[in-house]
Amino acid sequence: MIERIFPAPATPGPASDEDLLAWYFQDRVEGTWVSFNFVASVDGAATVAGRSGSLGNAVDQHVFQLLRRHADVILVGAQTIRAEGYGGELLGPEARQWRRDRGLAAHPPLAIVSGSLNLDPGHEVFTRAPVRPLIITTAAAPADRRAALSGVAEVIDAGTDALDVTVLIDELARRGLTRIHSEGGPTLLGTFQAADRVDELCLTVSPLLAGGTAKRIADVLPGARPAGGLAPRPMTLAHILKADSMLFLRYLRAR
Repeated sequence: MIERIFPAPATPGPASDEDLLAWYFQDRVEGTWVSFNFVASVDGAATVAGRSGSLGNAVDQHVFQLLRRHADVILVGAQTIRAEGYGGELLGPEARQWRRDRGLAAHPPLAIVSGSLNLDPGHEVFTRAPVRPLIITTAAAPADRRAALSGVAEVIDAGTDALDVTVLIDELARRGLTRIHSEGGPTLLGTFQAADRVDELCLTVSPLLAGGTAKRIADVLPGARPAGGLAPRPMTLAHILKADSMLFLRYLRAR
């Protein structure tokens, strides 16, 4: 059971899927919108034993699925593909029908960011994909891997030697994919954060003390840091949802 505790709802009680969809997709602006969805332990770990799924539960997975419904494209880093899989259908039958009823394609394409193109063309993310995936890389990517992956995905350059977030967003928008929903990982969020192109962060706080040396949800690589350092970006808290001891936070870029 999910309840909203901030802002206080007009009618207290369990939230329906319609409530959740309304709460998560209000306050968005027209045009390009970049949202990230992450889960973290209360002590800041983004993974347990190398996977984020270990931090969640059935309720978190339900919200995770709902957040995909409005997406034009689902954006993930290559390491997330290697760790989490992503093969086959990304939305269930009800979600696909929900999208069709609103004039959306049943399946949003999956876009994978990889500078090295260290991806197996035989991976199920390609062989079981309901729509042809996109791979976003740079002009410096190895030519042999580019050729191998071009048979199973559309390969797009977004930058020369390093990922250019603005070019990435523009390339997706040129294909009509303006509602960009990202599910990680930390390096991808850190790269978008360094470029100041994060409009929304949906963060599930898992009631676990994970310990260990797991990364935070954002990992800004040295090459992505601006010369003057990374300026903190103010965010506005849009809502807090609660399911037992798990919290669901939604933050929007302060405007």
